[in-house]
Amino acid sequence: MEQIDWSNLGFGYMKTDCNVRCMYSNGKWGELEVHESEYLSLHMAATSLHYGQESFEGLKAFRGKDGKIRIFRMHDNALRMQDSAAGTLMAQVPVEKFEEAVKKVVKLNERFVPPYESGASLYIRPILFGSGAQVGVRPSDEYIFIVFVTPVGPYFKGGFQTTPFVIMREYDRSAPLGMGKYKVGGNYAASLVAGERAHQLGYSNIFYLDAKEKKYIDECGAANFFGIKDNTYVTPKSTSILPSITNKSLMKLAVDLGLKVEQRSIPVEELATFEEAGACGTAAVISPIQRIDDFDENKSYVFSPDGTPGAICEKLYKKLRGIQYGDEPDTYGWVTVLE
Repeated sequence: MEQIDWSNLGFGYMKTDCNVRCMYSNGKWGELEVHESEYLSLHMAATSLHYGQESFEGLKAFRGKDGKIRIFRMHDNALRMQDSAAGTLMAQVPVEKFEEAVKKVVKLNERFVPPYESGASLYIRPILFGSGAQVGVRPSDEYIFIVFVTPVGPYFKGGFQTTPFVIMREYDRSAPLGMGKYKVGGNYAASLVAGERAHQLGYSNIFYLDAKEKKYIDECGAANFFGIKDNTYVTPKSTSILPSITNKSLMKLAVDLGLKVEQRSIPVEELATFEEAGACGTAAVISPIQRIDDFDENKSYVFSPDGTPGAICEKLYKKLRGIQYGDEPDTYGWVTVLE
């Protein structure tokens, strides 16, 4: 394999040695299969192509200073994929099978796990989709579950640094009581036009308000939002937000650091009271927010006048990364160390 420049990896796709697949038919899951091909043969009437019966997950594996490979919170990803499957009437992948597939694909592609301190990690992408042919709107009776991996660098080019976001009320990502709480492709498709417009205007992404009343904070692009004020970690509570595993982790760590945690509705005007703010997710861990511009109200909420990440954001980021790499004790049992 040609030499990989680990420290200059972007967040993109690179071919690795193999992927792991499993088929569901006749009411049951088959055995895990190892495939070297990146392609698959799919019926043109597959429900995933027509009716959006599809879900995916994102998690990471890290190489520690001790050379060991650690996978972060895969049990939670397995449960969330089951939730997404229930929300789209797909066959649920058993947790044990999900975890076995993840461990297998990481082991088989071990040479693609970036070295410690390269700033890179192995991104793991499980996908589940309807593969059976249907023309009527109804769930498939056949499903394919695939896990592939690719080494990635930081999600944002400069790594852990602040970026600006923008509020544009003419776009919604998902509705309350809709599909927003499931990790399905349609939610991301719904964000592409708005996200592209934000990028053209020089922002890292769009900041969504709730679709019903446009009064409360929902999400930052496809990431969860949190704000810090009065020694409190505040994050939105909403039925249209994906339950981020990173956000769940940060809430626990915030308590460890002596902060209070509040999960509740956050009116958009409250942005003016936060000392720090961030977007969080698997890809970037924490993307500290420099400012949020509100075009309609002609306002700008500034969290970092000089562009440096806030002290609490930095502490949380370092603590979580420390656990992922094995530099900090894993008191919550989040990490699976590969034997």
